[in-house]
Amino acid sequence: MSEHHPIQDLMNGTVEKIKSMIDANTVVGTPITTADGPTVIPVSRVTIGFGSGGSDFQSRHSKETTPLSFGGGGGAGVSVTPVCFLIISPTEGAHVLGINAQAVNTADRLVEMIPGAVGKVSSFFAKRMGEDDAADQGAVQDGKKPEEP
Repeated sequence: MSEHHPIQDLMNGTVEKIKSMIDANTVVGTPITTADGPTVIPVSRVTIGFGSGGSDFQSRHSKETTPLSFGGGGGAGVSVTPVCFLIISPTEGAHVLGINAQAVNTADRLVEMIPGAVGKVSSFFAKRMGEDDAADQGAVQDGKKPEEP
C-alpha cells in the first residue's frame, strides 16, 4: 500500500466541508404546514464544484536527502437555486408552483412539463368517469335500463 500523502488530507477536508453545508433538506426543503391545511415543500437545485491540487518540491536550501516539501490548496463553490414549491392540499390534491426561471436543458423542460401533463391526464379521466356515471344515471332516471347489445 502506498504511503499517506498530504493531498489526501486536503481533499478530505474539502469534501467534509461540502458535506456539512449540503444535506437532503437543501434540495427538498422541510415541509411547512399552513394553518388552513395545505403543506408547502420547497424544492431547489444544488450545484457543487470543488477542486484541490498540490505539488511536492525540493526546497532551495535543503539537502538532497531532505524529504520533499508539499504545497497545495483547495476550494469549493455551492449554488442553491429555488426551483418550485410542491403544494399538497387536503381538498385540492398536490400541485407544483413553479418559480419563473428558464429551463436550461431538456431534462429541466421535461420536469417543468410533468405537473401539467399529470393534471391533463387526471382531468381527462375525471371527465371520462363523470360522463360514464352521468350516462348510467340518465338511463336509470328515464325509467329505462340501458339496452344490452
